Amino acid sequence: MRPEDPLTYLEEKLREIMEKGLDAVLWYTCIDLSLHPKLKRISETYLNTVFGLGGEQRMTGELCAKAWDFYRRNLMKLYFGGWIKYNRLKKNKRKKAKQKMALAVVHYNVQMLRVIIQKWSTWVQIHKEKMTLAAKRLQQIFTTIYLNAVMKAWHAEAHSSLKTKAYFESLAKESQKGCFESNDLTVGHKTSHLPVKALLQVFRYVNLVDLARCAQVSQTWMLLTQNSSLWSDINFSSVKHKVQDQIVVNILQKWRPYVLCLNLRGCYSLHWPSFKSISECKNLQDLNLSECQGLNDESMRLISQGCRALLYLNLSYTDITNGTLRLLSSSFPNLQHLSLAHCRKFTDKGLLYLGSGKGCHKLIYLDLSGCNQISVDGFRNIANGCSGIQDLLINNMPSLTDRCIQALVEKCQQIMSVVFLDSPHLSDTTFKALAECKLVKVSIEGNNQITDLSFKLMSKCCPYIRHIHMADCQKITDAGLQMISPLKHILVLNVADCIRISDGGVRPFVQGSSGAKLRELNLTNCIHVTDASVTEIAQRCHELTYLTLRHCENVTDAGIEALGNMSSLISIDISGTSISDMSLRALGHHGKIKELSVSECKNISDTGIQEFCKGTKSLEYCHVSYCPQLTDEAVKAMAFHCHTLTSVNIAGCPKMTDTCIQYLAAACHYLHFLDVSGCIHLTDKALKCLWKGCKQLQILKMLYCRNITKQAVLKYTAKLEKQEHSDADPPSWLGYDRDGNILTFTSVPE
Repeated sequence: MRPEDPLTYLEEKLREIMEKGLDAVLWYTCIDLSLHPKLKRISETYLNTVFGLGGEQRMTGELCAKAWDFYRRNLMKLYFGGWIKYNRLKKNKRKKAKQKMALAVVHYNVQMLRVIIQKWSTWVQIHKEKMTLAAKRLQQIFTTIYLNAVMKAWHAEAHSSLKTKAYFESLAKESQKGCFESNDLTVGHKTSHLPVKALLQVFRYVNLVDLARCAQVSQTWMLLTQNSSLWSDINFSSVKHKVQDQIVVNILQKWRPYVLCLNLRGCYSLHWPSFKSISECKNLQDLNLSECQGLNDESMRLISQGCRALLYLNLSYTDITNGTLRLLSSSFPNLQHLSLAHCRKFTDKGLLYLGSGKGCHKLIYLDLSGCNQISVDGFRNIANGCSGIQDLLINNMPSLTDRCIQALVEKCQQIMSVVFLDSPHLSDTTFKALAECKLVKVSIEGNNQITDLSFKLMSKCCPYIRHIHMADCQKITDAGLQMISPLKHILVLNVADCIRISDGGVRPFVQGSSGAKLRELNLTNCIHVTDASVTEIAQRCHELTYLTLRHCENVTDAGIEALGNMSSLISIDISGTSISDMSLRALGHHGKIKELSVSECKNISDTGIQEFCKGTKSLEYCHVSYCPQLTDEAVKAMAFHCHTLTSVNIAGCPKMTDTCIQYLAAACHYLHFLDVSGCIHLTDKALKCLWKGCKQLQILKMLYCRNITKQAVLKYTAKLEKQEHSDADPPSWLGYDRDGNILTFTSVPE
């Protein structure tokens, strides 16, 4: 505390210092006694230990500085540690507060979501109740309208039935007066004055479903459909998708004494009851079970028990084994025609059964196409048991070799017809073996080992040969045709895809002995054939009916115009040639052509088709695909002049529209096949027209028709046997884009 008189106080302290001396002065000398610190005197021992002082040494300023620094650092450490602890505590409090806040937000969101979901659930429940109530009301309205329509239709049907009943009663009264006498049918219906034999002949071309419909037309037709002659030849194959066991059983039980021919090809739904009914047809002579998935050895055992008179049997594409072949030899001694095509489960041992016991010694026709499991021993077994074979078909058998044919011909020397399509390993050796047989028909395709030597052998050893089919045999040359030109009885010659043939072979053959009798000639892809050969054909082949010059690039209008004078020609294929409208005008002169194919002929236009159709009223088959210049006018000419068309192909003609289909649907009611692929402007309207007008249409192709919808395809083509559709853009090889613009291809320089 401050003294009352500072000067006096200082004066007193100075006197005290002067008396005691400077050594007695301490740092707190001038401080009031009440404020003096209570310091303990440090012993000399501690001073010596702490500061290294001797007994005579005193506290120095350096020691005080050290002491103060020590004290300051300890004090700073204390307070800094306290500050850090305080800050850490404060930070932890903020972190905990943040966590609590986050939990609070989550809790709040959950509560809000719960409230929203509860409100939404309530709304959905109310909406469902409203929808259910509305649906019930609509159903009531629909039911009421439907019942009204049913009642109206029932009333109209009842009224119509009364009229129909009255009509048939009057018809029955007239028939009792003399329409049917002595059970002889004479047609007295006003709508038909055809004789009974003519109507029966018409009914023979009608399938089972349509025959049942005919029976409902009138009593006269019903009695006609019950004529036993109509049920001697039953064809279930035409309605194979509808045939079930019960239908087959019912029909066969009723008509089994009269059934002579039975065709069940492709009827995949048949099982034991149907095969049992077949066995009860004791007079059955011709049975076709091809592609019947339910047929096996046990089924054949049932059939063999009753059908002993079989002459013709087709078992192709079935699962029969050696057991069935054993049954054939024991149960069908009169069998003459047998097809085992593509039956893969029998072996060479099964073929041995054909000659055992009674055997199939009367067999004259045998089809072994696709039976790749047969070896040389198998053919030898056939020869031992069936030496009377005359017609032999072995197609699609890559394993067939010359040795197989040699083993067969050793004892089967009555062979008159051989068909070896897609058998690439046969060579001239086969024809050397067949030289001992009196061949009338030869068909080979896709073989690069047959040479002109085979033609030479035919010329020497087969003087009565009538049918020669040597397609896609690359080693056949003009020399081969020259060798067979002396033969007198050739009616059919097919050398398609034999690219080495030229005028040097065709002209000598046509000028030969068979030229005037030739009825069918196929020169497809014989690119070296020119107008000279075509002119020679026109002058020499007066009975030619079928001519194919497809992709003969050197054939022009000059050659085709010469064919215009051939009155015998009914079918011609000049696709891929360089012809123009002049050729079509010339071909239409005599008006007897029924089949015309001018696909890929870039130079023909609507004018050519119009000129041709005006002169040809009996056209049935017309393919003008990939002719980019043709428009609706060409189809209009076909439809208006050729009402008997059954097959039309206008694929790849980008200018065709719905109008052309309207023409076809309006006039061509016999159309069975139609290809409009790539006709990019056709729409659903075209399908609707076909559905209304072409009731007999069976196959329809609509690839790359992007404006025809899938819904329309499903709606209007459900009853067709086959339909193909895609809404993709036309590929570049068609030659035009999705809008019908012609594409130009520039060649890349080398």
